[in-house]
Amino acid sequence: MNIAPQPARRTESFWSRVIRQRQLIFMSFPMLLYVLVFAYAPIWGWLMAFQSYKPGFSITNQTWVGLDQFRFLFLDEGFTRVLRNTIAMSLISLILGFVTAIGLALLMNEIKKTGIKRLIQTISYLPHFLSWVIVTGLVSMALSTEGGIINDVLMKLHIIKEPILWLGEGKYFWGIVGMTNVWKEVGWNTIIYLAAIASVDPSLYEAAEVDGAGRFRKIWNVTLPGIRPVIVILLIMNVGWILNGGGFDIQYFLGNGQVLDWSETIDIFVLKYGLRIGNYSLGVAAGIFKTVVSIVLLYCANTIAKRLGEERLI
Repeated sequence: MNIAPQPARRTESFWSRVIRQRQLIFMSFPMLLYVLVFAYAPIWGWLMAFQSYKPGFSITNQTWVGLDQFRFLFLDEGFTRVLRNTIAMSLISLILGFVTAIGLALLMNEIKKTGIKRLIQTISYLPHFLSWVIVTGLVSMALSTEGGIINDVLMKLHIIKEPILWLGEGKYFWGIVGMTNVWKEVGWNTIIYLAAIASVDPSLYEAAEVDGAGRFRKIWNVTLPGIRPVIVILLIMNVGWILNGGGFDIQYFLGNGQVLDWSETIDIFVLKYGLRIGNYSLGVAAGIFKTVVSIVLLYCANTIAKRLGEERLI
């Protein structure tokens, strides 16, 4: 019996896919336009980093100084201190944020009563919707030496004898930034991990229970491996923001002259030189340094994840 050969399936052309997905393409235009206008168009201003920029003149009619701004930046002791503060606060916020969000998600997953679980989740992510002005105001009040709840509780417990000026000593500032970030964002970050936990195959828990595994063994051998791809992807994304210093607003609002050596980050450095002092070129140079290093860190983290066989971002 002869079987007629099947005709070869034609490969769909690029323009055919464009026509078929035209609705999605039209829907993406506003976001594409937003990215082009606010993310790529301002790159033209990077030219100021290689100039001695003077306001009032065209950017093409400036004095070119080459890499002088970058040399001054890297030789400046103040920038070294700023870089140290930025990296330290970013790492503290990153580690505390990951540990607390994953831990809270695991604990909430063990709660069987839906009402209690929803109540805890709602309470935990409500601070995310507060502005940093309100959050830093609450933190300042809690850490105040006059009526601050932190000092009052520690004195009641006889841990300290007199109030501590928490926001007046630099050695406390990094920890305060880390804990404030945790309090504000832990509930919101937990939502992602709860969604990832919900996607874990329930039969794996049943098999673990048949093997005699308790709650902690099921968390360690089933839940954590099940959400590991999500953890890796989020870690890669957060590594790209390592020079963000855990935010800008919190350091700007909580910082003061007494803790300036510990609170100033790259963003505040750029603000100081770019707007207050008027050295726009140096501010742009610092911004370029931050962007380039962030891209390199993101690429390195993605490459390491690839070599370890984990999920990667690109």
